[in-house]
Amino acid sequence: MTPAVTVRGLLDARPESVGLSIELLAGARGLQRQITSPYIQKTGLALAGFHEYLQAGRILLFGDSEVRFLESLDRQTRTDALARCFGEDLPCLLVTGGADLVPEVALEGERAGVPVLRTPVPTAAAIGKLTAMLEDRLAHRQIIHGVLVDILGLGVLIVGDSGIGKSECALDLVVRGHRLVADDTVEVRRRSESIVIGACPELTRHHMEVRGLGLINIRDLFGIASTRTSKRVELVVQLDRWDPDREYDRLGLDEAAFDVIGLRVPLIRMPVAPGRNLAILVEVAARNQLLRMRGINAARALVARLDASLERNAPLAPPHGATFGREGGEEDEELA
Repeated sequence: MTPAVTVRGLLDARPESVGLSIELLAGARGLQRQITSPYIQKTGLALAGFHEYLQAGRILLFGDSEVRFLESLDRQTRTDALARCFGEDLPCLLVTGGADLVPEVALEGERAGVPVLRTPVPTAAAIGKLTAMLEDRLAHRQIIHGVLVDILGLGVLIVGDSGIGKSECALDLVVRGHRLVADDTVEVRRRSESIVIGACPELTRHHMEVRGLGLINIRDLFGIASTRTSKRVELVVQLDRWDPDREYDRLGLDEAAFDVIGLRVPLIRMPVAPGRNLAILVEVAARNQLLRMRGINAARALVARLDASLERNAPLAPPHGATFGREGGEEDEELA
């Protein structure tokens, strides 16, 4: 299902959260129209007859140049041009800069049931603020059972079976100076083709459930620097119960991935057994991932050095067709 924002939702948004105030001029019966794309279209060519370039689900924006162009047209031509624009599947029309409009804009918007909105914010700023807000509202979202921690600036998502020790591991990491983002319920959203942001629901923010202790407030216990509201997910650590019959990666050459809303995030499977300090292991995994992101891979470097050493110490292969040894030499003498 494609995420969408209604025009009414855009109007009801708090000005301080969106960054611009918006007023409704006409077309109130179309407030349930849906905005499905975060990208604003500002195609003045639509007023000159090229309305086929208008795309459904995207806000149409009129700036100062479009308003002045409309004023230069005679009334009938202006009405026809606006009727063609509003005849497309547009969620709404937004006029920027607080410009005064010719009456035909409101009349045609009302007739077509397309909301006509106006903001005093200039065009460039309005596009930036609307795009940022819509990218957040229209992002694909998913709830993941796990813990998200900021380790040295790297967002590490810890997943695993219930009761395996995810929260205890995260608590140990917080004690070591790292920051908790979300415990138990991680809300992830895809912001672009390569970025996944994880956050904690407002109701449980800063809280953690630890068996034996119950609910604790990390921010109250360890201070404001121990938590953060959101973080990009760049590594997934999956805690697995130790299985003696299972083969585990011992070199670190395998590159597994964890699917998060269609995006593949590097994955490390960490076996859990008595005596293993998970917090230290997860922290080292984060440090190692930071090095890999800089192009430094310890496992591959060691394998390359081993291969180079073996090549240097390998015995020379005999030339094609030649034989060595006493018997071969005697046969050569007899042939001579």
